[in-house]
Amino acid sequence: MAIRVAQIGTGNVGGHALKALINNPEFELTGVWVSSQAKAGKDAAELAGLPDSTGITATTDLDQVLATGPQCAVYTAMADNRLPEALDDYRRILAAGVNVVGSSAVFLQYPWQVFPQEMLTPIEDAAREGNSSLFVNGIDPGFANDLLPLALAGTCQSVQQVRCMEIVDYATYDSATVMFDVMGFGKPIDETPMLLHPGVLSLAWGSVVRQLAAGLGIELDEVTERYVRDPAPEDFDIASGHIPKGSAAALRFEVLGMLDGQPAVVLEHVTRLREDLRPDWPQPAQPGGSYRIEITGEPSYAVDICLSSPNGDHNHAGLVATAMRVVNAIPAVVAAAPGIRTTLDLPLVTGRGLYSPG
Repeated sequence: MAIRVAQIGTGNVGGHALKALINNPEFELTGVWVSSQAKAGKDAAELAGLPDSTGITATTDLDQVLATGPQCAVYTAMADNRLPEALDDYRRILAAGVNVVGSSAVFLQYPWQVFPQEMLTPIEDAAREGNSSLFVNGIDPGFANDLLPLALAGTCQSVQQVRCMEIVDYATYDSATVMFDVMGFGKPIDETPMLLHPGVLSLAWGSVVRQLAAGLGIELDEVTERYVRDPAPEDFDIASGHIPKGSAAALRFEVLGMLDGQPAVVLEHVTRLREDLRPDWPQPAQPGGSYRIEITGEPSYAVDICLSSPNGDHNHAGLVATAMRVVNAIPAVVAAAPGIRTTLDLPLVTGRGLYSPG
């Protein structure tokens, strides 16, 4: 019997998730929530870019979606700039007895010792009340820095450090909110964006280093962060808008899990808006971008993950991978024990039933 699923959010990630829910017979779409009146009333197929009507129209009323009786909700709504609202959404959905898989907020990948417990407790209480489970993941934070590095570490005799890197050109990433408001690209170098306020990097990606440490069975002494930005050498445009000369155009940051004065687990991002910026920083394994896992140990590993797609570039492929990481986990999450579930809890999600010959 198909699993009844609702889609919450139809943006860059949600559109791909919605398409999968409509096309995969393992799922039955029950409802769609959208954040804007411009999308309300539209058929789910139109929002997913599909030709045939589903008969299910989008609404801005979350209660109306929950009333359709889903067993699981796919939550891809923006959370970075509306965190209190997103957390309340999770609480309401879980308390209603609906399991959730989501791509945001990213710290929910592994929130313990990362997110204030007083803000996490209502979500944990709602999961107990509704006998429901929550799994937040994607590609980064997600499988590129939890599932894959821990699988590699499982073949080591000893591990001195695990480093997970995203090395990506974001010029084609079309989200002005994320690019300008959250990450601060196109803004003056001396202006601190949301992402770079003290503690925010450790909140957003602290889940990565904490979960890696848990997988390795170690207790970190602390999590620290550092970053450097570089200005645009001239005016140029990206998918999200205009980048003035002298404004922020490249960003490199690290979130470091420290043990005995040494970085035991590290999350590093190298983000450019043009491939010629900061050539001295780490370079991707393919044009546009890649993910890299480096394990220092016995044996050591250096593994590059190169995403591509016949329907777009590396950023398009990353959005599809993010959506499908959580959509494909739906059966495992529905079957899981109540509470916040992580990659360390769930069985291996293999892509069962996804083979297509053409």
